[in-house]
Amino acid sequence: MRNKTVNIITLGCSKNIVDSEKLLRQIEEGGYSIMHDSDDYSAGTVIVNTCGFINDAKEESIDTILRFVRAKQAGKIDNLYVMGCLSERYMEALKNEIPEVNRYFGVHNMSEILEEIGLKYRKELSIQRSLTTPRHYGYLKVSEGCDRSCAFCAIPVIRGKCISIPVEEVVQEAKLLAGAGIKEVILIAQDLSYYGLDLYNKQMLPELVRELLKIETFEWIRLHYLYPANFPIDLIPLMRDNPRICRYIDIPIQHITDNMLETMKRSHDRAETEAILTRLREEIPCAVIRTTLITGHPGESEGDFLELKRFVNEFRFDRLGVFAYSHEEGTYSYNNYNDEIADDIKELRVAEIMEIQQVISAELNEKLVGQVLKVLH
Repeated sequence: MRNKTVNIITLGCSKNIVDSEKLLRQIEEGGYSIMHDSDDYSAGTVIVNTCGFINDAKEESIDTILRFVRAKQAGKIDNLYVMGCLSERYMEALKNEIPEVNRYFGVHNMSEILEEIGLKYRKELSIQRSLTTPRHYGYLKVSEGCDRSCAFCAIPVIRGKCISIPVEEVVQEAKLLAGAGIKEVILIAQDLSYYGLDLYNKQMLPELVRELLKIETFEWIRLHYLYPANFPIDLIPLMRDNPRICRYIDIPIQHITDNMLETMKRSHDRAETEAILTRLREEIPCAVIRTTLITGHPGESEGDFLELKRFVNEFRFDRLGVFAYSHEEGTYSYNNYNDEIADDIKELRVAEIMEIQQVISAELNEKLVGQVLKVLH
């Protein structure tokens, strides 16, 4: 029967993927057939797990909701629910603007969603998931929320303060992933560097990684989103000496001038940023270092931008992404700064940085020609 099938559409980051996978597992155990990210309208119920981080993500979420509203109006689906960051942040506005949705939920309402479709939350399934990633890798979320106070970021507004998951519970979930055949486990959080401080009063990421190394079927352990300030230094020799930990470091610096780092309320300055990046390059020479940057934040002068371009040219990140600044309600930047830089200037600055990076990436890729590299599948 069509009304016994649920299709979850997941938008946004890998943390949303984990949330959807856990919800799918609960629904599947309740006797429903499940689908994920399917354009097949045979599901009786569609749940859209939204992103509300920046303008582009919000527009994608709204466009997706409206697409399924039209499907509901045409009789192709029976029920439409919306969950996740967008509805957590704009619940009342969405109810008013798109009333065709049966019900909206926030980011911490799994039991209510299950009740809405006639099921009960099963605590014994709390660390189980119906995996939606390719068969060789899976995400492992180690904390929720963030305690940082970056001026531009709405995540603490949406997700709240950092809540670390106890080491033993993370390891238990990791063993389930290993049992499902996962070869590469990807640790995710809003800020892996902070992991454990709220529970243990110390950074516990190195200890967690040591425990995960004991699961021998994991060929790779990959780490995403390591904040530059208070970088867990014990992680460096651990990564250097254990080939099963990917030499991949995702460390979002956002900018490089002291003026902008202070304006953005980052808790690191240029000297600290360069010190940790240099140490990583020196101690793990083969490491792939990825970063993200923001252009067009209020207060970014032409001089700040030129200095950022110089730094990108000189340091030569292996991977790099750039966002144009998005003026987000509820953030420090929104409340205290004018969104003074024109959108076309923001986008031009993004393009200039990416043009530099394209050349760097092409040169780095050229050096790989003739090498044999390990690939998981």
